Amino acid sequence: MSLSRVNTSAATLTKNRTEGSIVHTSGMCVTCVDGCIGMCEIGKSAFRGHEVIYPQPFGVITTAAEKDYPLDYSHLNIMGTAAGAFGVAADSDKAIFPAVNLEVRFGHDKKLKFRYPWIIPGIGSTDIAKNNWEGLAIGSALAGTGLTIGENVAGMDVESIIRDGRVIDTVDLKRRVNLFKDHQLDGYGAIIVQSNIEDTRLGVHQYAIEKLGVECVEMKWGQGAKDIGGEVKIRNLKKAQMLYERGYIVMPNPTDPNVIRAFEHGAFKEFERHSRVGMVTEDAFAQAVENLRKTGAQYIFLKTGAYRPVDLARAIVFSSRYGIDLLTVDGAGGGTGMSPWRMMNEWGVPPLELHSLLHQYATRLQAAGQYVPTLAVAGGFTFEDQIFKGLAMGAPFVKLVGMARAPIAAAMVGKTIGQAIRDQQLPVYVERFGDTIDQIFVTASDLRKELGDADFDRLPPGAIGLYTYYERLAQGLRQLMAGSRRFALEYMSRDDLAALTPEAAKVSGIPYIMDVDKEAVDQIFGGNGHRGKSQLGDPKSAGSAMPVRPN
Repeated sequence: MSLSRVNTSAATLTKNRTEGSIVHTSGMCVTCVDGCIGMCEIGKSAFRGHEVIYPQPFGVITTAAEKDYPLDYSHLNIMGTAAGAFGVAADSDKAIFPAVNLEVRFGHDKKLKFRYPWIIPGIGSTDIAKNNWEGLAIGSALAGTGLTIGENVAGMDVESIIRDGRVIDTVDLKRRVNLFKDHQLDGYGAIIVQSNIEDTRLGVHQYAIEKLGVECVEMKWGQGAKDIGGEVKIRNLKKAQMLYERGYIVMPNPTDPNVIRAFEHGAFKEFERHSRVGMVTEDAFAQAVENLRKTGAQYIFLKTGAYRPVDLARAIVFSSRYGIDLLTVDGAGGGTGMSPWRMMNEWGVPPLELHSLLHQYATRLQAAGQYVPTLAVAGGFTFEDQIFKGLAMGAPFVKLVGMARAPIAAAMVGKTIGQAIRDQQLPVYVERFGDTIDQIFVTASDLRKELGDADFDRLPPGAIGLYTYYERLAQGLRQLMAGSRRFALEYMSRDDLAALTPEAAKVSGIPYIMDVDKEAVDQIFGGNGHRGKSQLGDPKSAGSAMPVRPN
């Protein structure tokens, strides 16, 4: 059985003629007929060529790999228990799930504080991010979580002012930063500005720190969706030429007279803008960190992707040596606005394997007495059970889970419902809950009470959609943690998980479900510990899977 779908996908708007009879290895129809118009990816490539490399239609979709990996987080199950509690008194009137504390504090020298243990990693210059930024920024700020402005935002902005190759003013980046900061409550959450090679050359981090008051910056080595630089589609010739002049790779060359004529005659409708790939060295990394600190960065993050294990080792060791505040590791197949479709499916280390290696490497650093940066894991997380598993498997080092596609989806749905209310065209599926913002969004009354009528009424529906989605995740996570008797994130442990297959156990280091609690079971049968004692791991006992308290 093939793990991959080949030659046909909703992502590339392609399909087979003989949908019931497909060759698994090639993805081709069993009978390829002379005279077919070319509905499959091979056929479409015959007349649209390189355009079919990318998911379509660009600008209104996010995409993620549909490959079936041999192992994923569904091969782990969450372990609950009937006795004891950590973080609250072992009292049935006190150990209730609303008492679970989801707040996270992290940082090398001084601490950032998040209300919830998740963050939106880099969402950059794609239309899908720009068109939904109001909802993403305001919703994240109100929820008290993190949001990362991804690569190329300043460089893509036609209104940015660039002199001598350096950014001195922006419109889009400034708007994105301020939308978050203007709605931030009680100092919770953070807006982070990311930088790739082109951004670094343009001085984006320096501009963001000095002119926009940004405290958190992130260096980018890559992402889980691809192992090349970022790319977008450009439908405007003048903009393509501007980006070419700013130093981006633009294909085909928008200054070539033959290309200009072909574009004007409709031979193609979109240019491709590409970013360069990085060249990581320790010396350059150390210098970049030093420069950012001298500029005034209060917190420095690093984001890396699904590269081979030696690159993951570089990421965590360099982050340790140079005091990085947060390292985000993004597994293969991650969601994006536009990445080469086959690359997204067929390259890189999948999330479960990558995050298992990450835990191994963090444990090695800790055993050597070295600083272990706070870790975040990303790669297809959407709901509270997956968030629990990511945090537990990475404990005590992983404090955050990164999500992008799911928050974008929540913000888009909120925005769409708001528009449908204004147009008085609510679908029956939604209208059964009411026909106003206050009736449809279940968090509206609480938000209105907290913000007041005037501020609430100014909220974009996309922000309410994201906030409401986050509220669901928070309550669901509290319920799961209460069932495992962990009433604060610092008490989460790899002991809270069991592997459902020997292979998952071997890869993750999580015990096979038939081997879980063997020693505790033997103690009970031996007459020890059966008089109502908790069988939860003691964080002070030798060999316990429980984490030590965070730094």
